Amino acid sequence: METETNGEAAGSYEAKNDMAIRSAAADPNVEPRSNPHATTSPAAPKPTKTARKASESASKPPDKANGALKIDGKPSKSQAQQQAANPPLPDFILDRNRLFDELKQKRDAEVLAKEKPTINVVLDLGLDKNGQPRPAMPVAAKAWESTPGSFLKHVEKDVSADVVIAKVDGKELWDLDRPLEYECRVSYLPFSSAEGRNVFWHSSAHVLGEAAECHYNCLLSHGPPVEQGFFYDMALPEGQGVKESDWPPLESKASKFFKEKQPFERLHVSIPDLKKMFSYSKYKMYYIENLLPPEGSTVYKCGTLVDLCLGPHIQNTGKIKAFQIMKNSSCYFRGDKNDDSLQRIYGVAFPDKKLMSDHKKFLDEAKERDHRKIGMDQELFFFDELSPGSVFMLPHGTIIFNALQKLLRSEYRKRGYQEVQSPNMYDAELWKRSGHWQHYADDMFTLEVEKRKWALKPMNCPGHCIMFGHRERSYRELPLRMADFGVLHRNEASGALNGLTRVRKFQQDDTHIFCTQDQITQEIEGLFDFLKCVYGLFGFPFKLKFSTRPEKYMGDIETWNIAEAKLRNALDSFSAAGNGQWELNEGDGAFYGPKIDIEISDALKRDFQCATIQLDFQLPQKFALEYMTAESAVKSNSAPSEPSSDGLPPTAANPKVPGPGRARPVMIHRAIIGSFERFMAILTEHFAGKWPFWLSPRQILVIPVTPIINDYVEEVQRLLKANKLLADIDVSGNTMQKKIRTGQLQQYNFIFVVGAQEKESRSVNIRNRDDKETQAKGELVALDEAISKLKALKAERRLLNSI
Repeated sequence: METETNGEAAGSYEAKNDMAIRSAAADPNVEPRSNPHATTSPAAPKPTKTARKASESASKPPDKANGALKIDGKPSKSQAQQQAANPPLPDFILDRNRLFDELKQKRDAEVLAKEKPTINVVLDLGLDKNGQPRPAMPVAAKAWESTPGSFLKHVEKDVSADVVIAKVDGKELWDLDRPLEYECRVSYLPFSSAEGRNVFWHSSAHVLGEAAECHYNCLLSHGPPVEQGFFYDMALPEGQGVKESDWPPLESKASKFFKEKQPFERLHVSIPDLKKMFSYSKYKMYYIENLLPPEGSTVYKCGTLVDLCLGPHIQNTGKIKAFQIMKNSSCYFRGDKNDDSLQRIYGVAFPDKKLMSDHKKFLDEAKERDHRKIGMDQELFFFDELSPGSVFMLPHGTIIFNALQKLLRSEYRKRGYQEVQSPNMYDAELWKRSGHWQHYADDMFTLEVEKRKWALKPMNCPGHCIMFGHRERSYRELPLRMADFGVLHRNEASGALNGLTRVRKFQQDDTHIFCTQDQITQEIEGLFDFLKCVYGLFGFPFKLKFSTRPEKYMGDIETWNIAEAKLRNALDSFSAAGNGQWELNEGDGAFYGPKIDIEISDALKRDFQCATIQLDFQLPQKFALEYMTAESAVKSNSAPSEPSSDGLPPTAANPKVPGPGRARPVMIHRAIIGSFERFMAILTEHFAGKWPFWLSPRQILVIPVTPIINDYVEEVQRLLKANKLLADIDVSGNTMQKKIRTGQLQQYNFIFVVGAQEKESRSVNIRNRDDKETQAKGELVALDEAISKLKALKAERRLLNSI
């Protein structure tokens, strides 16, 4: 199963560059490389002797400026300072911008000459303060003239003040100042929405790029929004690197641009003109030559920056009220260590200064909860350069890992799943047949054995198809639910590796359900119940996003329509049962079938996609999978082809239509927690290292008041372990208070303090980690009663740490 790991905004120009995505960790606190100043980047173009200022009119300053006169033809001190603060722009910027202005003037004239028929536009203003839908608002509009921003004067101020971007017909994000071209329904997105925030941060990245270009005369690569802000990659003149002392001048330039309220101007440009516009940059030329369609693409201008970009953007830079550079590092172009070394600057921006203040508090809290820090402190796991991206799971971490697997196995037994094991390595022919080799080979670890090409599996889907097809199947076996905890490997770029959240070796709760079309709805409903069960144990709220048929899809449209209708029915039933509304992502499905993505929200209100439900009609066809239907009373003469020596049907490349009494199954790809490693990282930060009792690697610590009680301490430990509880003892020479404090820092759920009184009465004095009233003096409980209550707490997998 393939899952989303990209932290960049979907649909951005930068998202078209797969290698760039893989080089950009979603977490801006991660350094892509350890040495931010070691660069091998090519020299950026230097200003020529005839370098001019941004404006030709400003190229010859007057003799008198700012109240200071030139003396003997030389600039005054104040003029010299001003020129130092605003040095001349290099020719490559001036030439690029001049071409943009010429093309923009021509395009504006074309738009002005267009007919502007009246069109019907309806404003969708979302929900009011009480959560009720606001009434739709029809407005008079003209094509090629009216803009979404022009309608905001008709909208209540509490709505219009927060608008970042518009959305047309619920599908396409649209610049507020871009004229509408057809009849449509327009909605507005605030900064608080995920899409609005990504647009705002993407625009802020352009301002950072403008500041960097002016400050360094550098070559810009790409600047996407990420999970907690944005970054921009750039190649500085040879031998230079970004230093922390550069941050204030860059922030000062950005602040100046905000005050100027520079508009974001959009322009569609042909490929020949794009090549002419960006001929100075090998990085932009790579994007133009490798990623853009033949008809060209859009560029955006703000201030002195013109950049390749699909947009959209905020109206002007004045919307940005708070801006800060967070860090800098180095990285590789396209995430390839054999390519140029670039400099990367991370930043964050907000439309409100209070939001910046809140964000800094959030970062402080997130830093304390960082799973990499807690993992080291609690001795859960570590990494080593001898195997980058592969976790060394220590005993305490393995306890958590195994508890998660035990949870899932217990649910599998209840829900009719069959656990299987499949090979780790396959002949390349398998991946060619499945289609992964053509689209995923660069992300696979390959090797050659006995003159045959092999690859470590990055997902289980093709192997499960082999398992389904290895013998005759009957409709009575369906739905067949295969669960696999096998080890997977993906060749992630080194710069993208990030603790447990981005690794090369991992395991996931991978399941593939083979069923009939009539069984799709009931299987999806069963998966929703599975989601509620698992996520409820951790206190995770979740939301569902339904993605429908994309423009480029495989299969016939009738099958797609049937599948989408079944998923909609299941989603509607789930919502009707009081489980919240689902979201529609029109046209965002996988090429092989529609899907439902599930996002959970942690204690810091961060969203993570762990679960996914995907319908697949293509793999069963590629592997010629069939089953005997109820109508097949006797074996049909159209029996399936005999498998070849490698176990693959020889006609899978051109699979035949199933014969009479036979049918092709539907395949459902499904994961609930996704990667165990990533889910452990999410849980670590969600609980801040304070694990629920059933999941905790440190459940109980037994401490004696005096050494003469050590025998009772050891007896208590034996009894606890006999009841399958995790119990440690501290009989060291430290004081009792130090032992208690150490246990508290190690986040033991319960600390038992025992002395002569407890030994005599066969009891324990219990300090509860999450109950402050028990910290000074614990609660005296009979040992047998304590064990019974702890067993129930573990068996019931309760979140509340209480007996």
